[in-house]
Order: sequence, then structure tokens, then C-alpha cells
Amino acid sequence: MRFTRPLVAVALAAATVVGLATTASAAAGRYVALGDSYSSGTGAGSYGSSGSCKRSANSYAQLWANANAPSSFAFVACSGAVTSDVLNNQVAAVTSDTSLVTISIGGNDAGFADVMTDCNVGSDSSCVSRNQEAQNFARTTLPGRLDNVYNQIRSRAPGARVIVLGYPHIYQLNGSCWVGLSETKRAAINSSADVLASVTSGRAAAHGFTYIDARNTFSGHEICASGTRWLNSVTWPVDESYHPTASGQRGGYYNALEAIV
Repeated sequence: MRFTRPLVAVALAAATVVGLATTASAAAGRYVALGDSYSSGTGAGSYGSSGSCKRSANSYAQLWANANAPSSFAFVACSGAVTSDVLNNQVAAVTSDTSLVTISIGGNDAGFADVMTDCNVGSDSSCVSRNQEAQNFARTTLPGRLDNVYNQIRSRAPGARVIVLGYPHIYQLNGSCWVGLSETKRAAINSSADVLASVTSGRAAAHGFTYIDARNTFSGHEICASGTRWLNSVTWPVDESYHPTASGQRGGYYNALEAIV
């Protein structure tokens, strides 16, 4: 996800992976990396010439391609993407010979960028309310949007293995932070990540895709955790706030992907 408002990003290692049935092996054929800023690697640095898409050399997608040498690699994930961007600007990269597709998408559709803004500048009650609005959207409207994306991926590459990567909890509750957002706000933000995970994993399962639950793979490395933190807090540039660091891309996402593909 890419967040265009100040002080934002989404509220939204051995991996705990929910493996769902797939029909094809992801041998080192064509690999296509779709999605938003959590897939492009925003926050992990080394963006090369990718411009505002902020495709990082430290992203899980690039790390997997480096390690596995697919026959071709299309890295089209872009910071700020919503489901319509995937349909209009990214999914054409998925061709019939594609053997592996990865994607994270949905957080921007549900407005979790605005959630983080409102929680940074507003009261506890306004933060809770804004999270509830985003959660309602995720439950009612997002499933259909995800279905549209997932249907397109499957129709374009019937034999591909598709891996859907979720979003982590941003905060470890009752952790080591003594400044910043209140515990009430942190809990509300994490609750939104839970709703997003439930919706996304459910739609992935319905399409026979594999879901990686980043709440598990990032566990112990959230903001306020006592261990090494794999997520940025408020940063400059602000659109990298609340995104995985290079260590998070490797430890929270790449290691999980490598373990199952």
C-alpha cells in the first residue's frame, strides 16, 4: 500500500501459513508479482528507477526471484494500488505460461491509510469509529472487489499457483512503547488488520489460492515489540510509515514464501 496523506500507511522466521489447495507446482517458470506497497516493498529502500511505485530491491518478490531464477519475472506491484489498479494496470502481466503469482491488495480499498491519519491526529473515539467504518467496508464491499481480481488472475493463468499475502498487526499490544498512539488506538488498528485478514483469507480460499497470514509471520516484530522491529513507525518520507523494513520484507514475507514455494 502507498499512503498519500500525511503520517500514514496501512493498519493493517518460520511462517505460519494457511495452505489452500492448488492445482499446479510453482516451478521456476514465469513469476508475476502483483499488488500494493506491501508487495512493492515501500519502506524497504533501494527503489531504483521505479518512481512512485517504489519497487524495492529488498522486497519479498525481488528476493524470491533472485533466489529462484524464474524463467521470467514481471514485478508490477505498485505503491498506492487498489483493486481497480491491479485490474487496469497490473494483471495483464499474468500470462498463460505463468507458474507463480503473488499479491497483497485490499488495504487501500478499505481506506486504512485514512485510518492511520485519523488515529494519529484524532481522539481515541474518532480513531475507533474510523476503524469501524473501514472494517464495515472490508466485510461488505471488499469481498466482491477481491473476487474480481482473483477471477482475472485465474482466468489468465489457469495453472499458476497463486499466493495471497496478508497484512501484519502494526502494534504489539502492552508492549514496550511509552510514547505515541494510545493503547486504545493501537488495539483498534490491530482489530482492523484482523478483519482484513479474515476477509482476504476467506476469498483466497474460495478461489483455491494459498494465504500467508502476516499477523503470524511478523509476530514479535511489530511496533512496540521488545525484539527487532520489522515495521517502520512514522518516517520521512511519510508514505513509508507503517510499512515493513527490509528486515520485515525478508523475515516476515520472503521467508514464508520461500518455505512453501
